[in-house]
Order: sequence, then C-alpha cells, then structure tokens
Amino acid sequence: MANTNLQFKTNYAVSSKIEPFYKGGKVQISKDEKYIFCTCGSRVNVLEISTGKIIHSVEHDDQEDITSFALSCDDEMLVTASRALLLKQWDWRQAQCARSWRAIHTVPVASMTFDSTSTLLATGGCDGTIKLWDVVKQYCTHNLKGSSGVVHLVQFHPDIDRLQLFSSSLDCGIRLWDLRSSQCVCVLQSHFSACHLPQLQHRRSGRDKICTVWDLKSQKAKRTVPVYEAVEGVVLLPENEDFSQVGVKSKDLHFITAGSKVSEEEEDDDNPRGLTYLLHLPASSRLATVTAEHNILLYQLPGFTTQQQFVGYSDEVLDVKFLGKDDSHIVVATNSSQLKVFELLTNSCQILYGHTDTVLSLDVFRKGSLFASCAKDRSVRVWQMDSDSGEVCCVAQGSSHTNAVGSITCSRMKASFIASGSQDCTVKVWNLPADLSTTGADMHQLTPRATEKAHDKDVNSVAVSPNDKLLASGSQDRTAKLWSLAGDGNIGLLGVFRGHRRGVWAVCFSPVDQVLATSSADGTTKLWSLQDFSCLKTFEGHDASVLKVVFVSRGTQLLTSGSDGLVKLWTIKTNECVKTLDAHQDKVWGLHGSRKDDKMVTGSADSNITVWLDVTEVELAEEQAKQEDQILKQQELSNLLHEKKYLKALGLAISLDQPHTVLTVIKAIRQVEDSSELLEKTVLKLRVDQKESLLRYCVVWNTNARNCQDAQAVLQVLLTHLPPEELLQYEGARSHLEGLIPFTERHMQRIGKLLQASMFLNYMWQKMRVAGAPSSVGQDEEMDTTPLAQPFFTIDKEKPKGSGDEEKRDGDDSEGGEDEDPNCSADEEEEEEDDEVSVTKKASTSAERVENGKSTKTNGNHHSESEESSEEEDVEEENEQTTAQGMKRLPVSSTQQCQAFAS
Repeated sequence: MANTNLQFKTNYAVSSKIEPFYKGGKVQISKDEKYIFCTCGSRVNVLEISTGKIIHSVEHDDQEDITSFALSCDDEMLVTASRALLLKQWDWRQAQCARSWRAIHTVPVASMTFDSTSTLLATGGCDGTIKLWDVVKQYCTHNLKGSSGVVHLVQFHPDIDRLQLFSSSLDCGIRLWDLRSSQCVCVLQSHFSACHLPQLQHRRSGRDKICTVWDLKSQKAKRTVPVYEAVEGVVLLPENEDFSQVGVKSKDLHFITAGSKVSEEEEDDDNPRGLTYLLHLPASSRLATVTAEHNILLYQLPGFTTQQQFVGYSDEVLDVKFLGKDDSHIVVATNSSQLKVFELLTNSCQILYGHTDTVLSLDVFRKGSLFASCAKDRSVRVWQMDSDSGEVCCVAQGSSHTNAVGSITCSRMKASFIASGSQDCTVKVWNLPADLSTTGADMHQLTPRATEKAHDKDVNSVAVSPNDKLLASGSQDRTAKLWSLAGDGNIGLLGVFRGHRRGVWAVCFSPVDQVLATSSADGTTKLWSLQDFSCLKTFEGHDASVLKVVFVSRGTQLLTSGSDGLVKLWTIKTNECVKTLDAHQDKVWGLHGSRKDDKMVTGSADSNITVWLDVTEVELAEEQAKQEDQILKQQELSNLLHEKKYLKALGLAISLDQPHTVLTVIKAIRQVEDSSELLEKTVLKLRVDQKESLLRYCVVWNTNARNCQDAQAVLQVLLTHLPPEELLQYEGARSHLEGLIPFTERHMQRIGKLLQASMFLNYMWQKMRVAGAPSSVGQDEEMDTTPLAQPFFTIDKEKPKGSGDEEKRDGDDSEGGEDEDPNCSADEEEEEEDDEVSVTKKASTSAERVENGKSTKTNGNHHSESEESSEEEDVEEENEQTTAQGMKRLPVSSTQQCQAFAS
C-alpha cells in the first residue's frame, strides 16, 4: 500500500493565521494611513493595511473590555479606556503601557479624541460629563457638565486657537463648548435621533435620515438634506478633485453619507451589510467603511472601486478549501450566508453574496479556479475565479433538495458534474454545462441528472473517486455506502460499510489505492476495502468526534481533525499517530490539503483559520546540518584538549550545550598539575553567559556521586570569586542554588560516613595484635588519627526549609537526579458533549463549545547527562564491601576484638 521510497511527513508548522481582530466598536486609521486601529474585547489591534496582518496588540491587564480609545494626531500615543474606569497611555509600537490613571468618570468612558496638537485629550462618559486631560503635564484641565445621557461623540474644533469642543449625546443635540470659560456656548438642535459629528463641524447627520448644514456664526441651520436612511457617517468630498464620473457636475459643497441601506430597494435598517463607520483617507484619496458584519472595506476615489476588504470577525468556520493558482487563496464558509475568499499574501478578502442561508460545505475542482458550495437554503452553487483579476462570481446554481444541503463534492477528472448530500436523506448528481462562462447577470440553472434515497438519516458527507466512477456517502445512520456513477446517469448501490458505532462525519477516497477512509462521532477513523467492504484498519486517538479525514503523502498517511480541537497525522502502514497538532480551541470543521501536498489549512468553530506548512524536509535538512556541525566541533574540541588550550575548549563545549562534553573538559583540567589554579583561571575568563550555563551544568553534575567533586570544584570558583549580586542576575540562579543544597548535604553525609569508616579501620589496624607477635610490638606506637583525605565540600550547616525529605531519604543512594518532579500532574480530561447531530446542524451549535482537556506538561531540564544519571554507583555499598573484605583478612582474635570494641 505504501511507497517505501516516499518520505513520510512528520510535522507541520504554522505558516499564517487569520484571526478575529474586530468585534465592533470604534475604528481609527493612523495619519500616515498605514494602520487600522480597532477594538476586539479587551484588546486594541493594529492592522497593517498593506499586508492585512495584525502587527501589534495592546491589552489591559485586568482583562476588562475596552470601551473606547484614541490615537493622537501625530500617531505616537494611544490611550484606551476600559470598564474598570482606567485610562492607559501606550507606546503601541512596543505594546508597553507608559502610564495609567483613574478616569474620574463614575461610569465607563464612551468616547474620546485628541486635539490637533496631541496635547489635549477629551473623554466623554456614560455619566453625561466630558473631561479634558493635559497628557503632557498629566492632569485634568476641564470637567464639562450639562450633556444629557451618554456622550457618544466628542471632537475638537480643527482651529486650535478657538479652543472649542463639540459633543453629541442622547438628547439628539450637538453642544459647542468654549474651553476658556468651560461653558456651553450653544446647542445645535434639529434632529430627533442620535446624530454624528462630521470631520468639519458646520454640518451634522443623524439616524433620523436627514443631514443638516449649519452656519456656526449665526448658529442656524442653512439647509436640511433628506437621505432616506439612517446615517452612520458623513465625509466631505475634496473641493479640488474631479468627481464627474460619479455624477458630481458642479463645484458646490458635496458630501458622502454611509448608512444602513444597501440598495434603493432595501427596506431593512438592520441589514448586516449596512455601514456603521465612514472614514476619509485624504493622502491616498480613499474611503474606509465598516459594515455591521465587522468587515472593513477600502474604496479608491473618485471611482469608488473596491480596493481591499478585511474581515474582522467570521464567527464559526464550517469549511475551508485552497483555491486559485498555486493555492494562493482560500475560500471559507462561516456561520453566515456569505462566502469569503482570502488572498493569503495580503489577507484581503472578497465577500461573495448569493446564498440566502448558512453555507455548510465547499469543494474545489481539480484546476483550483472553480468551486462549489451548498447551504441551508436547499441550493447548490458553482463559482469561478478569474485567473487574471482574482475576482470570483457565481456561474451556476441549482435547487432541488427538499431540506438543507450538508455536503457537496466535485468531479475529479474534469469539471463535468457535482454531487450533493442533504438532510432529506438523498444524494443528487448534477451535470455541469461544458461552457460555464456567463454574460451579464445570467447564470446557468442546474438540474439533477440522478437522485437516490441513499440513507435513513441525514447525509453528512459525499466524495467522488479519483476516476469519477464511484461515489461514497456517509450518514448519521452510522453507515457509509459506495455507489456506481454509471454512464447512463443512474446511481447504483455497490455495497455498505458497517462498523461505526455513531454517525459518519466524513468519507474520503485514497488517491492511489482501492481504499475508503471514514471518520465518525465514535472517535475513530476507519479504512475500508472497496472490493469486499471489510474494515482494514482502525485509528483511535481523538477524545471526541472525528469531523474530517484527508489523505496526504500520496495516500500513505492520513490527516484527521476532531471536536477536541486537535489535528492528527497518521502513518497508515504502522497505524501510528506521528504528530498531534494543538490547532484550535474548538471543533475543527475545516481541513484541506494543498494540491502540491506541501501545506494544509484548518478552520475551527473558534473563528480561527490556520495555514500549516509541511516542515518535514526542512527539519531533516536542519538536523543533518546540525549533526555534521557537531561532528566538526567535537573533532575541534579533541584537538584543543590535545593542545591543552583549555579556555577555547571549554568555550566550544559550552556552545554545544552538552553538559557531558563540558564535564569532559573540566575533568581534563583537573587532571593536570596545579589543577585548582588552572581551573580558576579558565573559569573566570569565560563570558557571563558561559558562566551562567556552567552554573546550570553544575546542578546536573552534582546529582551524580561520580561527578559531584568536579561540580563542587567549579562551584567553589564561582562562589568564591563572583559577588552574590552578579550570581543572582543569572537566569534561574535561585532555583539552581536551591537545587544544589540537598544533594550537597547528601554527598557530605556520605563522605562523613566514609571518613568515619576509614578512621575505624586505621584504628583497628594499629591497635590490634597479629597472632603470634611479641607483646612489645606496638606498645609505644600512637594511633594515627589523620584522616585518609581532607573534606572537600564546604556547606552551610543550617539546613534550609524542606530539607527533611532529603534526611529521610539519606539511606537511598540512587542520587542520579531522577527524583520525581512534584510539578508533574496527571492529565486532566473532560467529558465530550454528545455529538449525535448532523452536519446540517453544525452551525447552530456555536454556543455549545467543547473545552479541550489539556495535559499538564512537566517543565524539566533535559540534558545529555541523563545517561550518567542512569549509571548510579552506590558508594556506601562499595565502602561496606571494602570493610567486609578487610574483616575477612583479619584473624579470629581480631574479629573478637572488633566485636568487643563495637559493644
């Protein structure tokens, strides 16, 4: 089944992510027009317009939602306000908080803005007050009272010499404040609903569907313009530009409004496609709009052509597929009726309208420019991407199912048909016209060539074989079925695959073998023979439903995704899971491999889309290069030791980050004449980072009785010549020193016992009489009480807290550093929710999140010294054996004297 010459995949790395970055609230664009600032819960995200990537993000430590923010006119300062009534000033490029202070408002801040000098900050609160702050001298300058209700908009007069401020609140009026006297000069009243302040203050717009032009000198309305929709934003057109192509024929004042209506026929003011913000980018002559669906669109003036679209929030991702030449795009089905096509290079998005209910499934034809979709609106659609412009349009549609269509698949050889499976328990095959090009708004209407009552319950998945002759279907009735796509247009049943204990979520044909893969809500993935419909293999590893399965590595490996948020890579031949990717925090509905088999994309109910790159070959090349480099360095190290260039040898060994290799150099230094002086001279010449690594290695060496003297020799140099202040600056210095104490005490106790035993033998050797020797022998000799060796270790006699455990284990001489990590805990697992729901209901379960049980990982140091730790020597046992052997050589009378001495 597997090609032995094929390199199996072993790992995937995240190449890019498309994450939610805007969930409603304020949006602001920097003065240089390079960045978009927007709120997302407790964060303010900074989106780079050119790449569509989130390059910076600031977040309050208290995790409270940000209610408003303001970027200074010089793009230097960012100030945020949270529900905790705190104002924070940020260096947003470094994501660092410069200072924070209490907002003084009694309730959260609803709006804020800077003046043109970036020295004054105005905050409007939900308590109806406005406060002005000097951000340079850091104090409150004004407290303006008089507004009715929430102050939802504040704006300084562009002429800073006037020292005036405009505000709007829930009383439908615009107040003009004189900051010299802190008094309200006038109230501009003509609206009957919330109104919006424009960029220039001589006009305003409101949700009462009118715009009013004001003369500020006379404080009277000059003109009222009905716009017949709730207005959310107004921008003045530049006076010196030609807008004739959009109908502007005079040089009079013109302005652009943004509102809730999508078209003249649209009557719903709460339309999700309606606009909530309108921003002008004068330097690049562009407009930016924000939709109620949290999408940000950029238009180029004067033609109002769509330039870029960014999706701020996508809700659940229900399916995702690669699209376009060289898989340059991805098409995504979210919990909505719109499809989204992302360009991976810039994250710019096309939003495709056509379906009228939630899109549930996608599939792409072989060439990658044509794809199909199905939805809850009981229809299927075929879309085509223009290879030059990248624009996508719908070219065909069909409606024949009587219930939601949960799965769709495309023909593999050529774009000749599509097949769909529905909640009405049927499978349909739809023929496609030879020419799918469309003219104008017309599109091809599809009719099914064959319809078959396939299952007893919802059809969750359908797949076409690589030769377009077979069709597989998986159902909530716990079975998968194989169908023949006969030339006469009929569908013939060939066999049934039985064995899953719960509903089948996905089916997939092998690209090279006569094998079908199925995944199920019972947590298993199975491989089936197409010849006798028997189960060949079963893969178990997910803790919840397996939602998707795809073949990779030319059919020799599988990728599976589940409700546990995990993606697993399996090798079929060995039945082994070679990699588990902790991809998402919720159900991974979308899983697709690229045509080149070098990357994959996943989409989850956590609203995140991740593109993964196969890094197997890269990792193998890096590992091989690393091994070759280590061989060369080992040879160089051997040469340096031979030439007795110990300083260079020690530095090279530390650079390898191998404690055992460094220990070899230390042992070599301690074997030469005047080793103490040489060791001290060599260690003190090391760099600070090298000394830090050496201290870390000493902790490892000290756990082994065989190497403890080398460790203590190095520690003596470090502790003697380096001040405590410098040692405490080393990373993990405190924990390292605390780890040294219990093992050092154990070594000290062992050496004390060894000295005691040696002194006892020395005493017995000099005092006992050899049988038959003259009585005068040894009478005048004094006992030599000089110990065999001087104590090497010097430690603090005061035992630290918690050393009682070490005393209790003193009799245990297996000090190989293999004590159990107290931080290690058992895996925590949670029960998986009942997944007996069909694929057509997956979008409605967004509130039922699956919390992944995650194992607590032990943080431990992994060193190459572990082999020495496993080769423990019981020093006390050796001493006892030595003593016993000495006793055996003594005569009986001496043994009796030993017993008498012991008594």
